[in-house]
Amino acid sequence: VTLGVGQFCTNPGIIFVEAGTAAETFLKKLAALLGTTAPGTMLTSSICEGYREGIAALAKSSGVEQLAGVPGGPGQGGAALFATDAATFFKDHLLMREVFGPSTLVIRCSSRAEMLKAAQTLEGQLTATVHGTETDLAGATDLIALLETKAGRVLLNGFPTGVEVCHAMNHGGPYPATADGRSTSVGTRAIVRFSRPICLQNFSDALLPDELKEANPLRIPRLVNGRLIVP
Repeated sequence: VTLGVGQFCTNPGIIFVEAGTAAETFLKKLAALLGTTAPGTMLTSSICEGYREGIAALAKSSGVEQLAGVPGGPGQGGAALFATDAATFFKDHLLMREVFGPSTLVIRCSSRAEMLKAAQTLEGQLTATVHGTETDLAGATDLIALLETKAGRVLLNGFPTGVEVCHAMNHGGPYPATADGRSTSVGTRAIVRFSRPICLQNFSDALLPDELKEANPLRIPRLVNGRLIVP
């Protein structure tokens, strides 16, 4: 939540827990940790202003309780923790608005069925994480399948705090997480965002670019009639 003063787009901004003793123990610990985290300078004054407006709106929201809040100086973001129940979350979709900074909102769900309903309510996300034991996860296949329709990256027992330019990287998701959920903005497949297919039909070899000439003068791997040809 507070890594980089919360300025990661995969920051865990909403947390869903099943209400009960374990959830309250978790909330108490989280509030203590966030409450003792020193504020940090944010990237720009406008980001800081937007963050402060976001947490002020959460603090004023009906049915939302603030459990921790750290004041920050000029240009600084202080950690904040809020909590509410699923019924309030269902009534107020504005609670899904991203607050870019070191804060998070915890939603208490009264049952597993309510947690599934909460997942169904979610808008498109970059990432979604499920934490649990092997037994928990084995019984959560329906939740995991649902989250695959809501996020570009689904994690089990981990934190999606960074991106890497590699073949497996997927940093995108259904709208409004990204404008086009079919591609990634980081990773080798990100080129799809900046390319447009063009078909050259009935061209003589002399008029084709070197990449498409029959002799393949650039010696690049190509698909020919659906088969990969490696020179």
